[in-house]
Amino acid sequence: MNSIRIRLFAILLATTGAVWLFAAAWIYASTQAEVERVLDARLMEAARMVSSLITDHRIDPAAAASAATASAPPAPFEQAGGSYSRQLSCQIWSLQGSLVSRSESAPATSLASHTNGFEETEIDGERWRVYAVVNPSLGVRVLVGDSLEIRERLIGDVIKGLLLPGIAILPVLAALIWLSVGRGLAPLTRIAEGLAGRSASELHPVDAGSAPREVRPVIRALNSLFGRVAEARDRERSFTAYAAHELKTPLAGLKTQAQVALRTDNPTIQRDALARISTSVDRTSRMVRQLIDLAALDAIQGNANDEEVDIAVLVGEVASELETQLSVNEVHVAMELADQAQPPTHIRGRKILVRLAIRNLLENAIQHSPKGGEVRCRVTARYDEVCVEILDQGPGIKQEDEKRVTERFFRGSKAHGHGSGLGLSIVQMALARLGGSLTFERGARWFVARASFPI
Repeated sequence: MNSIRIRLFAILLATTGAVWLFAAAWIYASTQAEVERVLDARLMEAARMVSSLITDHRIDPAAAASAATASAPPAPFEQAGGSYSRQLSCQIWSLQGSLVSRSESAPATSLASHTNGFEETEIDGERWRVYAVVNPSLGVRVLVGDSLEIRERLIGDVIKGLLLPGIAILPVLAALIWLSVGRGLAPLTRIAEGLAGRSASELHPVDAGSAPREVRPVIRALNSLFGRVAEARDRERSFTAYAAHELKTPLAGLKTQAQVALRTDNPTIQRDALARISTSVDRTSRMVRQLIDLAALDAIQGNANDEEVDIAVLVGEVASELETQLSVNEVHVAMELADQAQPPTHIRGRKILVRLAIRNLLENAIQHSPKGGEVRCRVTARYDEVCVEILDQGPGIKQEDEKRVTERFFRGSKAHGHGSGLGLSIVQMALARLGGSLTFERGARWFVARASFPI
């Protein structure tokens, strides 16, 4: 059942029906108990009243017995079908077992054989509820009975009076529930119609001013989604524009240097042009790799903690991978790993994210170090995190640029022509996926970039 309207209609109709049936069952039980209590009290009161009248000699048992003996026996008992007009049935029996007197509606046979209290009996296929009281001073037993069939018919008619109107109005109730559910879902329909009429470029928020309170969380979620999509589109546009611009510059330089090398016979000029071509190729290759890294980071969702990574070992591996770049830039890397007394440098995280953060942080330091400079890698473990500190002797980052230095393609006021402005952005994104942080510190001799990885 995929329709919310049909589902709500079925739930409400079933719930209403169940409540109605429960109410009918409760009324039936309570009515039956109350009717039996009232009718039992009437039986008891009637039997005691007859016994009292006999005691006061308002009824002559001997004359009643003579009349009953001399006359023909009374007509057989017959139930008045379909009515409640019949009065209680009363019999007066002597303690010796002879019928002294009876009411017109009472049967000829004894209603019950007990001597006192209530009893249920069956006479000629009809069930009776009988109350007996003994009058020992006169030597008689008074029996007053009520037909159980009439009692049950009374209770059944009460229940029919409740159920039949309910069944009759059930179609009306179903129609009202259907209309009410439709009216209640109308805000969702209006929102759906408004969204269906939008173009792909319309990502403005949905107005939640007149929406019901229950619908507003959906609208807030939609507006949040629209905001993220808009940010992703803006980031994609900026990414494409900056990437095109940054790739165009080295490609133009490659073409220019190739033309210079082709048009001259001077070996010195040709070597210089080829060296510049090689530098441009290296820069372009690094930029392409960083663009691929950015795409991979964008594809990773959430904080994935599914591997155990030894930070100290990984820093050594990344430094070994950058040997060629170190030799080109004439930079030396010194490792300062944690000693054995410190806690292990292991974390839980996705290894590719840790590698991307460390590699780009180390490459950034190498790129900005002077010729013949030194880069130090320091790994320290604390009780809740592992820190990787990269120290270089480059110009560092101006304090006013720190807030923007992790933006894509932002290179800062001290940047030279070899960077692309993507390295620290990749570091920040990878650390964010891992729940870590990136901070900077300036010293008298060293500039420190510190990446913290939570354990």
